[in-house]
Amino acid sequence: MDVVRSHKELRVWQLAMQLAKDVYKLTEQFPKKEEFRMTSQIVRAAVSIPANIAEGNARGTRRDYANFVSIARGSAAELETLLLLAKDIGLASEEAFHTVLEQTGEIGRMLNGLRRSLSPSNASTTNS
Repeated sequence: MDVVRSHKELRVWQLAMQLAKDVYKLTEQFPKKEEFRMTSQIVRAAVSIPANIAEGNARGTRRDYANFVSIARGSAAELETLLLLAKDIGLASEEAFHTVLEQTGEIGRMLNGLRRSLSPSNASTTNS
């Protein structure tokens, strides 16, 4: 497996950055009264995904990297839960949530794969 020198080279990081931008656009549609409630939590969870991928990649050990990828996975699960709740309570149209929910699922699957590649049983590979 090729060595990844920068988190910016990771497809999962690139997709997570796009997701964060799309979440910002989505939450602009939410009612103003949600600014410090659901909107804030949703945006924080979305931003946390690429941020933790980047931080983990910058760490010096596979163990640290794997830990931050796990945190990013947790943020993706949190984001999915918050988006489903926001959709269910009608903060925006169901169609508005469709793309970001699909992106969140794809990123979650990619993070699972990245996490597996960092496990001790895959120690012969380097910084995926």
